[in-house]
Amino acid sequence: MAPNILLSCESISKSYGVRALFANLTLALYEGDHVGLIGPNGSGKSTLLKILAGIESPDQGTRTLRGHTRVGYVPQEPSFPTDSTIDQVLQQTLSDAGRDPHEEGGRIARALSIGTFPDPEHSVDSLSGGWRKRLAITQALLLEPDVLLMDEPTNHLDVEGILWLERLLKHRAKAFLVISHDRRFLESIATRMVELNRCYSEGRFEAKGRYSDFLEQRDAVLQAQADYQSSLANRVRREVEWLRRGPKARTTKAKGRIQSAGKLIDELDQVESRSAQSSIDIDFSASGRKSKQLLVAKEVTKRFSGKPVVTNLELLLGPGQRLGLLGPNGSGKTTLLRLLAGTLEPDSGTIVRADGLRTVSFEQHRDSLDQSASLRRALAPSGDAVIYQGRAVHLASWAKRFLFRPEQLDLPVSRLSGGEQARLMIAQLMLQPADLLILDEPTNDLDIPTLDVLEDSLLEFPGALVLVTHDRWLLDRVSTILLALDGTGRLEWFADYAQWESAQERAAGSEIGVNEGPPASGTTDEETATATIRKPKKLSYREQKEWGSIEDSILKAEEQVCACQTAMQDPAVVSDAAALQERSQALVAAQAEVDRLYARWAELDEKRAQIVQSS
Repeated sequence: MAPNILLSCESISKSYGVRALFANLTLALYEGDHVGLIGPNGSGKSTLLKILAGIESPDQGTRTLRGHTRVGYVPQEPSFPTDSTIDQVLQQTLSDAGRDPHEEGGRIARALSIGTFPDPEHSVDSLSGGWRKRLAITQALLLEPDVLLMDEPTNHLDVEGILWLERLLKHRAKAFLVISHDRRFLESIATRMVELNRCYSEGRFEAKGRYSDFLEQRDAVLQAQADYQSSLANRVRREVEWLRRGPKARTTKAKGRIQSAGKLIDELDQVESRSAQSSIDIDFSASGRKSKQLLVAKEVTKRFSGKPVVTNLELLLGPGQRLGLLGPNGSGKTTLLRLLAGTLEPDSGTIVRADGLRTVSFEQHRDSLDQSASLRRALAPSGDAVIYQGRAVHLASWAKRFLFRPEQLDLPVSRLSGGEQARLMIAQLMLQPADLLILDEPTNDLDIPTLDVLEDSLLEFPGALVLVTHDRWLLDRVSTILLALDGTGRLEWFADYAQWESAQERAAGSEIGVNEGPPASGTTDEETATATIRKPKKLSYREQKEWGSIEDSILKAEEQVCACQTAMQDPAVVSDAAALQERSQALVAAQAEVDRLYARWAELDEKRAQIVQSS
């Protein structure tokens, strides 16, 4: 084995019963390797990762680990000892590795800092899914592995958590292999991509570069395979016609051609079998409503325990508008979805829905699924057919459309995988004609081929859409406008994800004393804390000038909002879809400017108050 190879598997095969996951598969990880691993559900990605981690053994082939190489592994669903704190989990990790936690206190402190845990004494049992995933990642990094293996590490993480993980992998991980369906995450962290898929002759395809480079190279390979298949089919057609003429196998040449024709037919069967890829067929039903205003929210405010979650929301949703929601876990995104769906009432303000508005919702936690029911009854509650877009579709055909096999129909829903349950919910939603789709994390557990189909379907849906997802690729491609929540009630509008990301970077850059790593050598904790909270002695000249004019700017911005609202009430505008869309966008932009100015006013006012107190 070459000295720069850290971990490899050679000619491995793995099957469960009669079902083969992969065969004769070879893969190597090198020093400094940043690998993204993808593939459709059921292709064996998680099993391959467990084999590389040494948790499972292949049926055939070998796993090779370079001497003294440390391997870290983060499973898709981490588990921790019950009744333990975050600090105790990290201490136990060191103890299991043969190290004294008391002598390695500095290592634990750095790990707590890396994970940004606010309280190391917090019980692990009460952690959310996102914080449990952070703890599992921090736990793996605690032992400074040479190779880090991670299975769907972005699951349960919000967008801020995913950005945290991206920074972590770029700056602290040596070599890693990551299974992920998050395409934007892969684009950011991977320098080599590997796909497990039976459509390739070797069962896998890999390409150097980022995810976007991989897509280009994969398309070229698949096109070449399709061209070869077409050429092979033509050759087989000619040979079959020759065979039908009944040639006599009397000469060596004739015998050779007959044998060659048989080999060509077998090869074509294999190529067609590999290329016959099934994909989910998603097409949400629209009601066909022509109303220009489906939902109008005015000055909507919602609080929980006195804490504002949504404040003075102004929103107009019409056909073709697709609103994406952004914000950390707990910022109120699901609350806002419930307000719009009508399952939760606002504390103040109004939400007016068009008469007979048909709203269809996808719930993040899939509470509406009866886990004890069979897949057959979940797909078709009565009989062996469903009514889709006005016509009857047999249950077997409907199940096949969502990649369910006939033998799965009598399984209880609880036995289905996360991806299969997500497909089941999509199948149920497609039977309900909708004016407004409200989707809360619909991408969880879906593989990339299914995500591609889901994107196309949402883009073609003629009604209105409100979408919450941590999949930034989907969010950016589908949304026509974004609304960011921060958990304090503040709302901010953005044209696209890039604009939101730029705002986050500016905000992060303006923070004083931000330092992800340990303090510099010779710096005490007290000195570090003092540096973190140190404030400027006075407002800068530009800030003083801005403070002097900001109230006038706010008044003008609010006048612009009123003007936009008045313009939207014009009967000539209401009856003109294009003009209504234009005025709606102008209103959103005007309101966003008001929100920005108020936020800036609060920031400057706080800074002035701190200066007064310090003097």
